[in-house]
Amino acid sequence: MKTPVRRHVLSKWVKTQAVLQDARVKSHIPETYPFCYETLKWMLHRHHMIYVKPDIGTYGNGVIKVEWNPGHPEQPYIYHLGKDSNSCFDVEVLFGELLNQTEKRRYLVQKGIRLLKYQDHPFDFRVMVQMNPGKKWETTGIIGRVAEEGKVVTNVHNGGRLETVECLLASYLDAAGLLEMMELLKEIGVCSARALHSQYKGIRDIGVDIALDQELYPWILEINTCPDPYIFRHFEDKRIFSKIIRYKRAFRR
Repeated sequence: MKTPVRRHVLSKWVKTQAVLQDARVKSHIPETYPFCYETLKWMLHRHHMIYVKPDIGTYGNGVIKVEWNPGHPEQPYIYHLGKDSNSCFDVEVLFGELLNQTEKRRYLVQKGIRLLKYQDHPFDFRVMVQMNPGKKWETTGIIGRVAEEGKVVTNVHNGGRLETVECLLASYLDAAGLLEMMELLKEIGVCSARALHSQYKGIRDIGVDIALDQELYPWILEINTCPDPYIFRHFEDKRIFSKIIRYKRAFRR
């Protein structure tokens, strides 16, 4: 019997390892390791801010922002889950509390990126990349996602709201810089798709979540192999959503 071709890859760790094989993508991937006491301590002391996220999960559920502030020796460790924050005096205590939050499921530790903000809210971008009818990878849409007040994730299903790239970057880039950034985001998306597809031939579309840091450098936060196309209905230009749906239907069986 022929082995079915995988169209969806759930594990963030597996997807990260796959795209790390592409040199152009590798430099845009934050340092990431499986969650354990050693990686938690080492990554916190190395980066001062990290994210602890479920290896398998959607909509930003379960993502924990963790910070180490040595300037506050009494309670130097702080973690944020949803709109709640808690502090700890010791990294061992912190690990125990995080272990309770993770319910002993597989989690990852990822270098924290200090995202750009719009109206004091962090934002990132969802880059939609699809195999077109000519079987070439193509970026078909890019939309911004702004975090709900008090939250660390931007997902629409977790309270985030949608904005255009032009709106979010207007105060950071001029027209020429915006065009250059859009091309870079498209390129990162296509390279990520090719890298994943080289190992998982069934993949036909992906959603790449990309954030910009304070130096406007793009970082891949996550890759989704079952991206929601309907967030692109919010564009005034309905041709974008129409194209995305047309490409999706082209590969349905």
